[in-house]
Parts: sequence; C-alpha cells; structure tokens
Amino acid sequence: MSATDFGVEYTPSTVYAGTLSDAPRTLEELGVKFVRIHWLDLCNQLSCHILPLPYFNKVLKSSRSGVALPKSVFTLVGSTPAEGSSAEGEYLVVMDRSSLRLCGYAPGHASLFGFFEEKAPIGGRLDVPLCPRTNLRRILKYAEEVLNIQFLVGFETEFTLLKSTNPLEVVNNSGSCTTTAFGTGSAELKILEEIADALAKSGIELQNFHSEGGTGQYELVTGPLSPLEAADALVFTRETVYNIAAKHGLRATLAPTLHDGGCSSGAQAHISVHSTTGRSPPSNTHPSLLTTLEYHFLAGLMAHLSAVTVFMLPVPRCYQMPVDDEFFAQGSWVSWGLDHRGVPVRIQHPSSPKARHFEVRMVDGTASPYLVLSGLLSAGIIGIRDKLALEEECCGAQGTAQMSERERAEKRITRQRPLDLESARKCLVEDRELGELVGDDVVKTFVAVNKTLENALQPEGEDEAVTLARLVETY
Repeated sequence: MSATDFGVEYTPSTVYAGTLSDAPRTLEELGVKFVRIHWLDLCNQLSCHILPLPYFNKVLKSSRSGVALPKSVFTLVGSTPAEGSSAEGEYLVVMDRSSLRLCGYAPGHASLFGFFEEKAPIGGRLDVPLCPRTNLRRILKYAEEVLNIQFLVGFETEFTLLKSTNPLEVVNNSGSCTTTAFGTGSAELKILEEIADALAKSGIELQNFHSEGGTGQYELVTGPLSPLEAADALVFTRETVYNIAAKHGLRATLAPTLHDGGCSSGAQAHISVHSTTGRSPPSNTHPSLLTTLEYHFLAGLMAHLSAVTVFMLPVPRCYQMPVDDEFFAQGSWVSWGLDHRGVPVRIQHPSSPKARHFEVRMVDGTASPYLVLSGLLSAGIIGIRDKLALEEECCGAQGTAQMSERERAEKRITRQRPLDLESARKCLVEDRELGELVGDDVVKTFVAVNKTLENALQPEGEDEAVTLARLVETY
C-alpha cells in the first residue's frame, strides 16, 4: 500500500442509505405508531403530515400513495405569497418508500420524503419540476444516462446551541475541538451523544462530532451517499439536532455568524465524481492530481460558481460573514486549492486517489441541500459535458485574499463571487446555461421566493436583536 494512499474508500456500489426500504421487519414490529411525510420548501423549511400507522397502511395500498397539498407550497414564505403565487390547485405528494427511516429522535415515529406530482397529467406528465427532490433526481438521471457519471456526496452539519434567542446566549465559550465543550455530565455532551445514538437508530452513518470555532458551536460529519440520499440524510440530521436540543431545553440553530466577525454555521458539501464505464484516465494538465472527469467537473464549478452562490448562501446574514479570513471563511475569489480552507472549493486528500474529493466550502446551514446539489452538480455536469478547460490555477499555499492583484492575475484568478444577496440572485438569473439545466421555472420561482424571504427575515428599520432572534428561530 502506498504511503500516500489513506482514508476510507467509498464507491457508488458500496454505500448504503440505511433506510427501511428492504427491512425484514414490519413497522408494527419495529414499534412504529406514526409516520411523518416530510417535504422541504424553497426557503429550506421542513414541513410534515403525521399519519397514524393504520391509516398510513391504507394509503400505501392505493395506486398513488400520497397526500394532497396546495400548489402554493412552493411559493409561500410563511403566510406571505411570493410573486406568482396562486391559491388554486393541489399537488399529490407521492411517498418515496425508499426514503423511509425510523425517527431516532422521536420513539414510535418513522418518516419518509415524497415526490410532488400533478393530480392529473399535464402535457402527458405527472412530475412537478418545482419539487426540489424531483428536480435533483432528473439532473442525476441525465448525468448517468447521457454522460455515464455518478456522484457521491457527504455533508457537514455545523450548529450552535443557545440558552436563549433574545437576548442571544450561547451554551458555552469553548473553541474548536476543545475537550471543555464536552464536560462529563454536561448538557452539551448528553445532547451530542443522544444525537449520535438517534442517527444510528435511523441508519445514518455518523463519522465524528466535535466542537467548532464559534462559541457554543458543534459539528457533525456524516458519510457519503448518492446525492438524493445525501440531501435526505442532511435534512433528517438537522431535524434530529433540533429535536434533541429542544428536549434538553436548548435551541439549536444553523444561522450564520451570530456575532460580528463570527464563524458561519456551514454545511460543507463533499463531492466525488465516478464513471460508470470504468476508471477515468488522468487529466492532461494535472495527471497526478485530477482524473479527466474531475478536471472538467472542477472547470464547470469554477465557471458557474457565482450563479450557484444564491442557492448556497440564501439569506442576508450569509453576506455579513468575513469572507477572506484564511482559516474560517470560504474566500471571495472564484478559486480552488489543495487542502486549503481559504478558498470556495478545495481538493481534500489530493495525494490519496481513493479518498480524494472536492469540498465546496460555501454551503450555509440555511441552504436547501436539494437546491445546492442541483446547482453544484449541474455546474460540474456542464463542465464534463462541454469538456470545459480549467482556467484558474491552484491558489497554492497563500490564500487568494492574501495575494496581490498581480499574483492573482498570474494564476488567472480574476473573478469575485457575488458579495450580496441581490447580486447573487442576478448572477443566477443571468447564467442561462446553468438555468437551462437546473430549470428556468425553478430559477424564476426560487428568485421570487428568495426576495420575499429576504423581506420577511430582515424588515427595514427593525432592531437588530429582533432580526437576529427571528433568524435563529427560523433556522
């Protein structure tokens, strides 16, 4: 074995979602009394209907097992309709039995996700493009059937534990990876241990947990899965965190930068690219570092990163974070590096082919993983499909913010990502190539909803403490 070859190897054929889709025991035998049908809207708010098990079993026997929801589900922000919203019509949320899990955080409950469908075909089709899960599934199908590629995705979940939201009071002042964040008998240790136990009961692989750089902040790292399964698992992990923190009288929040100059609460996405027709050959320009597929995927990420930014950083406070801190930020320049934390995209474990993957560091905890992956993977797919050349050079040991303008120009690092929410929305709208793959209707509706969300989260002239309290109580 090579000294540079380390880490656990995951492949699309070996990962397992850990759901109950092929469990030998019935839900009754597992002690389930209620089943939650979950869906995530375009504001990254999780909702559900809870069905008693006897009725759930009846629904399963129907030809299209699901529940009806108003079509405004994707255009409402709370009770405020976004532009284009209508009170007319209903969708059917058809249950995806392959996503069924035990709710480790709620004994006696199981949960699953669904795919939104029209009640009757429109233009010969039942699927609803605005459904984030349906849209991601479509993009993945295109990648596999047309380009012979698959992806694995793992996520980090960073969150802060609060004693109160207004005034804002964190649970402790511990720093990154300190043992003081896990004092024996402390509420923090009990919460993290219960989260770990609950995720195990739910079939989600937890690789590690530790305290993070912000005060009262913690991180969970879960294992890679196929993109749709990974997005489901992240949503489920967040719900687990919220519920177990609440059980102990604390509020867990994914909101970014709770203090001026503070750390974000990220959901960094770890992505690997796999050919379905055999191992991809080394790239011509970076043969020891990137396969041909990885090279073109990275080129696509760089080309379309600005357009995807609003999916990853969807709320105003995301843009109040320090962007060019070399250790705790993601960088403002469209760039990439090797195991470098000060860039938006870094290659982790570059010397180990079996563990090597891309980490996209810009994903915020307030972001919907379905929208994030639809954007990021579409960008990479465009790079692979069109065989895009990678313009930017590796940033090297020095972060892009610490470089001079001349040094950045020498590495062809010349573009900054959008640094405010309105600019981020504009970049998405103007990237027609990305919009075509993600879906023009998805882009149009998301932008309208995001504008309404911005106004709802940050009313003009409001006291900042009230605004921040609303944010942490929403996310």
